[in-house]
Amino acid sequence: MGVWRKWIFPSIRIVLVVVIAVALAKLAFFPDRAPAQLGAFPTGTTEEATMPVQRGSIANDVVLTGTVNADDAVPVKATGTGTVDEVFFTVGAAVHEGDKLFDIKVVDELDPTTTTGPDGVPVVTMPAPSHHFEKVFAAASGTLSSLDVLPGQAVSVGQVSGKIAPPSFNVTASIAPAMQYRLKQRPSVAQVVISGGPAPFTCTGLTITTPLSGGGQGGEDGVVPTAAGTAAAATVTCRVPADVRVFPGLAAEVTISAGAASDVLVVPSTAVEGGAETGVVWVVGSDGGHAERPVTLGLTDGKMVEIVEGLAEGDTVLQFVPGAVAPPEGACTTLPDGSTACMEGP
Repeated sequence: MGVWRKWIFPSIRIVLVVVIAVALAKLAFFPDRAPAQLGAFPTGTTEEATMPVQRGSIANDVVLTGTVNADDAVPVKATGTGTVDEVFFTVGAAVHEGDKLFDIKVVDELDPTTTTGPDGVPVVTMPAPSHHFEKVFAAASGTLSSLDVLPGQAVSVGQVSGKIAPPSFNVTASIAPAMQYRLKQRPSVAQVVISGGPAPFTCTGLTITTPLSGGGQGGEDGVVPTAAGTAAAATVTCRVPADVRVFPGLAAEVTISAGAASDVLVVPSTAVEGGAETGVVWVVGSDGGHAERPVTLGLTDGKMVEIVEGLAEGDTVLQFVPGAVAPPEGACTTLPDGSTACMEGP
């Protein structure tokens, strides 16, 4: 046993150490492959996504988020300068257009008359005092929300003496300036859906008011003024039908149909530089190269664009404008034939 401990075991350990050292030296200085074989070389290729020009249909529906509002109160204005004679309604009363709300006693201003007396001396005669009444009528039907006049109170012509709250409502929504390009023709109606409310309904009398710079407060004739140097979105407004029950403050989805087209040439909006009337696409040639080509644009739904002129069915274009920020991997576009094209990773 002493021989094993003194000679054999130490010899085995020495042999093992030598073997390990030789193996490490070979791995470090004498690899199995030549250095040229160990280098990293690119093995993939980059291909730009392309799309064929196809025929399809486009429904140009502009969808906005809006709010239900009560129509503005109609002012009650004095029709003469004088004193209030009699008031016929009180605040909170229901009135109809044409109802007499109050009248005004107006003193008549008459010129004196001059005659010649028997002795030839002019005689000035003052006319007897007289007056007449000016009536103030309701300019709209609704609820008399305020009436700030009392019998005997002095008023002047044009003075706002009260207001009538009409029982009607409207829906308003903001539309971004760039989105107005999609409204090639100004529609007069919109479809409105109220969350948790009645069935979808047609909102009539649609108007789009554009803000003017430097107008200050207030506005007339459908113009919404803004402070100088500021930019604001235009406002879309339409009337809620009288038979639809709504409340102020309700959220509403407003859909404006700005046209539709079928069996037209379409490409993804990502393939076009420019989004209204005219644009540029990059057509792929038979040799794989691509060149710019101007096109005339029609309707768009935000994802696909109608090509009115400049391309033919079957042409191939780049799916994304060169140099534009690419969509994330996995982003997809629905083609006119119902298929889907997705952005692939490298």
